[in-house]
Amino acid sequence: MATLSPNEQLALLRRGTVEIISEEALLEKLGQGRPLRVKLGLDPTAPDIHIGNAIVLQKLRQFQDLGHEAILVIGDFTGLIGDPSGKSETRPALSPEEIQRNAATYREQYSLILDPARTRVVFNSEWLSPMTFYDVIKLASRATVHRLLERDDFEKRFREHLPIHLHELLYPLCQGYDSVAIEADVELGGTDQKFNNLMGRELQREFGQAPQVVLLTPLLPGLDGVHKMSKSLGNAIGITEPPSVMFGKVMSLPDHLMGAYFEYCTLVPLEVVRDLEAALRVGRAHPRDVKLRLAREITARYHGEAAARAAEEEFARVFRAHELPDEIPEVPLPRELVRDGTVRLAHLLVALGLAESNGEARRVISQGGVSLDGKRIPQDAAALVADGVLARDDVEYPVRVRDGLLVRVGRRRFARVRLGA
Repeated sequence: MATLSPNEQLALLRRGTVEIISEEALLEKLGQGRPLRVKLGLDPTAPDIHIGNAIVLQKLRQFQDLGHEAILVIGDFTGLIGDPSGKSETRPALSPEEIQRNAATYREQYSLILDPARTRVVFNSEWLSPMTFYDVIKLASRATVHRLLERDDFEKRFREHLPIHLHELLYPLCQGYDSVAIEADVELGGTDQKFNNLMGRELQREFGQAPQVVLLTPLLPGLDGVHKMSKSLGNAIGITEPPSVMFGKVMSLPDHLMGAYFEYCTLVPLEVVRDLEAALRVGRAHPRDVKLRLAREITARYHGEAAARAAEEEFARVFRAHELPDEIPEVPLPRELVRDGTVRLAHLLVALGLAESNGEARRVISQGGVSLDGKRIPQDAAALVADGVLARDDVEYPVRVRDGLLVRVGRRRFARVRLGA
């Protein structure tokens, strides 16, 4: 157990939380002199962990370091239902194969944050799959429809006459029963999980257990500064991304989000964070310098100090001195894609892996985010035609493909064309 007093532990655990229900109950549990069972449920619906959903994993690691038991509940059973949190419509359920594939990826990635030797991993199919229909009815009798419809997304859909399927109403009961099954003392979750976590408290009371403390962490805004961080929205920083990519992405962050990222994604003391915020407000600190520190802190947390220093040096070369990175991927381009010696620029970007679709490629081209051999499009299109890189200057931008052509998208993505056989 930790040598810190309950009050000292509570002071540490407050950081990075939005709400604790309740602090008094947590303080009482910390004072019991035993390791607490701290639960985090993960539905394996996405195989990549980004620094936004890593916040709650970092909080679980903090409990570990204080001497408590970390329990990861992989929702292989509840993943078959699909958590409707924040959804305006029924979310498609995953197949068992998708669940197992994603769960395996989670196991690989959580060990980058948690201590695997001190982490208990369980699958909620262990106790939910054996339940009979009678057991399900008995569990359902512990909650009311009125209570379930208090949940924001259900209430909104009910008001707007949108479908709410019965299996979705069972999801909070399933997740709540997970807490009963492992006799959780504390459950962690993002703010979008508040209803489900509180359901766990209610079911524990129904089954004669002491209700768990609910500790909620924030939903981190993504790199666009508008939506919450999400891989599907393209505004995320993955914890397994290369150091140079991670560093560069942090440097692209809107200035007004630096304080939140310092507080939730780094170990910089809060008093230092507040001093940095104050210095930015009055102009005593330059946003670029503060952001460089933020990028170093985040990159070092996942890749180590040496990798963070190397990433900063490469950032300085590429983005300040406009030099090329040390390693540029060389991508074979099948000759069958080339017609009359040219290929449309949008098609080229997709083929090189620099855009996921023709639509995305056209968007980034129109925004001036593409360059060929160091010249930007559309600004330098006429010069590229004169150099023989483009066949003509029009909306298709037909590229005269040659071996070794350097293509750049945005600030961080490069590829060099290698002509295939």
